Amino acid sequence: MAELRWDDHARWLLDPGRDGWLPEGWVADTTVADWQAVLDLVVERGWALTFVVGCFEMPLPRAEEVLSWPVGAAARPVLSVRPGPGIGVVFRFRSAERIDFDVDVAELRGQDGLDVLCGFLAAVGRRLGRSVPTCAEGGGVPFLGYDVGADRVLVR
Repeated sequence: MAELRWDDHARWLLDPGRDGWLPEGWVADTTVADWQAVLDLVVERGWALTFVVGCFEMPLPRAEEVLSWPVGAAARPVLSVRPGPGIGVVFRFRSAERIDFDVDVAELRGQDGLDVLCGFLAAVGRRLGRSVPTCAEGGGVPFLGYDVGADRVLVR
């Protein structure tokens, strides 16, 4: 993933001290099968994970089960994943139609962290055959993401 260089492109985009935001990522127009493909990817890659509902840690269920839980439930499921050192990703199961996640960049330092982040975005995008954009917390214009047409992570 060395196409993006920390010093050239990403330092100013992903500096946790800059604005204190968590980049948001997503994959649009998804299905329950797409969610399951991402859950399978997490398990296949051996990424550390924690699945929590409210205050309770539970075994990772199938996507169909999680996405069938009532929308208004007080405790919403959250999947935390560590694809590598310095990178935490939190998936939120809001709907089958869109896979949403936040990237914790508090520990992301230098080229190694950027490579892990790019590898994660590319792995999800390749598994689903879709682009995976990220933007600043709260929305806005995507600034970094996996582009399915180029088959690589690009700064936008």
